Amino acid sequence: MNAHSDHPITTAETLSDSTIQSFRTNGFVHIPSVLTPEEVAYFHDAAVSASERMTNLAAGYAKDIFTQNVNVWRVDEPVKQLTLHPNLASIARRLAGIPLRIWHDHILIKKPHNNAATEFHQDGPYWPHDNHKHSLSAWVALVDVPVERGCMTFIPGTQHLTDLRPQNLADSDDLFVVAPHLMWEPRVTIPLKAGDCTFHHSYAAHMATPNFTDVARVAHVIIYMDGDTRFNGAAHVITDPLHLTPGDSLDQDIFPLV
Repeated sequence: MNAHSDHPITTAETLSDSTIQSFRTNGFVHIPSVLTPEEVAYFHDAAVSASERMTNLAAGYAKDIFTQNVNVWRVDEPVKQLTLHPNLASIARRLAGIPLRIWHDHILIKKPHNNAATEFHQDGPYWPHDNHKHSLSAWVALVDVPVERGCMTFIPGTQHLTDLRPQNLADSDDLFVVAPHLMWEPRVTIPLKAGDCTFHHSYAAHMATPNFTDVARVAHVIIYMDGDTRFNGAAHVITDPLHLTPGDSLDQDIFPLV
């Protein structure tokens, strides 16, 4: 895992104004050392154990790219501690500047030598949300994630493109079919040490390289949505069991304020 201990823990109180502005301008930001090395070791083992017990939701659409386990915090107490981690929630609130709720979490594991990239896409078009202008994800590295292990690349400023259809994350061309000008925009790749994270806006376009290494890439993602987000009626694995009506507030116990 190689969690590093040579950097002080980043908290909401230690975030600089320039870091917050960078997130709001570009749609993403690298936050180092959000977890201690001891937390990284604990949560890594918890995430791997939970993933081995849970259904891989990516089996039907991205089985060669990663394994995906969703709403792990609802069934696994150790992972719940990470999803509801007060430091991550506090940083998310400072970056967004508004009250937030949990939308869902998910464990994303790229197996060694998976030979498949997660292609450029936005998260927001997949979600059945109205009024989620500030939703964002904390992508927490539970192992070192150099470029060769599947780190993230972002296209700055794409969080303003909120009217695109969902993009196919298995198709390297799909985002550029719906937004051709993005093909020529600069891209920023962010390798992470274990215990680091990136926060990215739900409409920030991003991708992740294949895992070319002998070590599984283990990441835990916590998705935060605006505190007053409403259901827009679209189908989604999280909201389908709730039998909601379009316009309903997403304020049930499954979406706690943080």
